[in-house]
Amino acid sequence: MGPSEAREKTETKLKRIAELSKQDPNRRFECLMHHFNYESLVERFQQLDKNKAVGIDGINKATYGENLEVNIQDLIARMKKMAYRPGPVREVLIPKEGKPGATRPLGISNLEDKIVQGMVQKILESIYEPLFLECSYGFRSGRGCHDAIRALNQHLYKNDVQTIIDIDLKNFFGTIGHKMLEDILAEKIKDKRFMRYINRMFRAGVLAAEELRMSDEGVPQGSICSPVLANIFAHYAIDLWIEEMVRPVCKGKVALIRYADDAVICCQYESDAQRIRAALPKRLAKFKLALNEEKTKVVPFDKRQVGRGVKQGTFDFLGFTFYWGKSRAGLVVPKLKTRGKTKKAKLNKVTAWIKELKSRNSLNGIWKTFRTKLNGHIQYYGVSYNVEEVHSFLRGATKIMFKWLNRRSQRKSYSWEQFLKYIDRHPLPRARVVHPMFQLSKGR
Repeated sequence: MGPSEAREKTETKLKRIAELSKQDPNRRFECLMHHFNYESLVERFQQLDKNKAVGIDGINKATYGENLEVNIQDLIARMKKMAYRPGPVREVLIPKEGKPGATRPLGISNLEDKIVQGMVQKILESIYEPLFLECSYGFRSGRGCHDAIRALNQHLYKNDVQTIIDIDLKNFFGTIGHKMLEDILAEKIKDKRFMRYINRMFRAGVLAAEELRMSDEGVPQGSICSPVLANIFAHYAIDLWIEEMVRPVCKGKVALIRYADDAVICCQYESDAQRIRAALPKRLAKFKLALNEEKTKVVPFDKRQVGRGVKQGTFDFLGFTFYWGKSRAGLVVPKLKTRGKTKKAKLNKVTAWIKELKSRNSLNGIWKTFRTKLNGHIQYYGVSYNVEEVHSFLRGATKIMFKWLNRRSQRKSYSWEQFLKYIDRHPLPRARVVHPMFQLSKGR
């Protein structure tokens, strides 16, 4: 069987799971381990990024692939005998954007564990994707950040909204309880061997600073399985609560937009918003989650009040600040711009990057990478109403480059006029709208 045939066979089986889950939301799945076969695990191996960091075993994709058939067959044999045990996750601390000195943990699994996690992820997505609600956008196929941003913008444009609840969860990924998540999964998954491997994955531990740390909570950020597990947990803790318990008792329309742990609730009436805000900590506590009380805000955001000259608030979502502004026709419309702290943090990253490389790389090499970085910024922040902010970032980053390229030696390398001539010969990307906000949201 060739790679394409094996892929089609695996995809067909996963689609069948999804169809069964969609047809019967209460269906239980009792036989899942047969999906961990040679073809499916080889496919998961092939989809791994060869440039990713290695786990504590030090094995990379090239090394494992040298004897791939033997390695995969051995892995399958161990799984059948329940002899496979996931290794501890290697923890790496990476800087938090916009918070100097602050870090967040990133978990790096062993290569073989990544293969198994990849198949666990595919199975869980097949079961739960048909059950997830429209309000959920994070880490789902065909649904990205800009889909969530556009959906929020469209809701604000089309509906009467008085108040926004800007939700900030305290260490969401790190506080998901293993036992509670296992209980949630066990409601639909009756394959005991599959659940035992989920349990082993949770109990593998984290190796941080050469110390093995065991915990009953948290899914490591960076793990292949973490996004879908976190989505399943949030689906039951937040999404279903809003859909089934909150909306029916509210006076007006209520809409939740959630991307992983970044969420906002749009309320037609302030009274509903105040009631939801009061009930939210109690609901989260049932799942051992908590709000960051200092950052969770109830924001006045009423278009009609803007028309009366009453100043309204702003709120942040996925790196953007939402606010009311005027269209070219003079109408009050929801707009968004790059979050101020995010923009400053990204300019600081440009400074740190050029300071490190200015004397070690050629100018043409530095400039090529610089253009790539600017293109990446435009690809994310190039949304309707935000072109001027993107242009401001490009201008600021270019000035930083001029400053530090002139410090490549004791003598000044360029005058501003010479620098502009170099830019003319090697043009930088221009600010533009990549993601229009006024088109209809994508259907599922």
